[in-house]
Amino acid sequence: MSRVGKIPVNIPSGVKAEVKGNIIYIEGPKGKLEHRFPERFKITIKDNRIAVERPSSSKEDLSLCGLTRTIVFNLIKGVTEGYKKELEIKGVGFKAQAQGNTLQITLGFSHPVKYAIPEGISVSTPKPIQIVVAGTDKVKVGAVAAQIRDFFKPEPYTGKGIRYVGEYVRHKAGKTVAK
Repeated sequence: MSRVGKIPVNIPSGVKAEVKGNIIYIEGPKGKLEHRFPERFKITIKDNRIAVERPSSSKEDLSLCGLTRTIVFNLIKGVTEGYKKELEIKGVGFKAQAQGNTLQITLGFSHPVKYAIPEGISVSTPKPIQIVVAGTDKVKVGAVAAQIRDFFKPEPYTGKGIRYVGEYVRHKAGKTVAK
C-alpha cells in the first residue's frame, strides 16, 4: 500500500488554500483551481500545510487518500508553475497553426483539421511542426494533448503522425522486407 496520503502538502508563498465542505479551492499566481474530494475524507490546513485524513485503513480508503493528496499537490503545482505538453508532427506537408481559439492542423486529409481550444488551455505553435499545450490543470492539459494526438496517431511503417516529444514509435518493416 502507498503511504503517500500521510505526507502533508506544503503551501508555497503566494498561494491561498481554502476548504469548504468537501471542495478545496486553490488560488495562486497562475489562476484558480478547485476539486471535489470524497465526503468521508477530511482535509485540514494548518501551518501552511494541507493534510488528508482518511476515515479507516481499508484498502479503498488507503488508495483514495493517496490519490486525494496527489491531486491536491497537482493543484498547487498547477497554480504556481503550470503544466505543459509538447507534441511534434512528422510527415511531408504536415503542419499546425494556432489562430486565436482554434488550432488548424494540415495532416494530408482533403481538408485541414480545426480543433477548438478549451477555456483555461493555451496552445501555441513555435514551429509549424511543433505544438505546445499549456495550462494550470494537469488533467485538462493531458486530455487536450491526447485529443490532438488522436487526429493522426504515429504509424509504425512510415513514422508519420502526431507524437509527444521524446515518444518512441517502433518502426516495423513492410511486407516486401518481411519475406
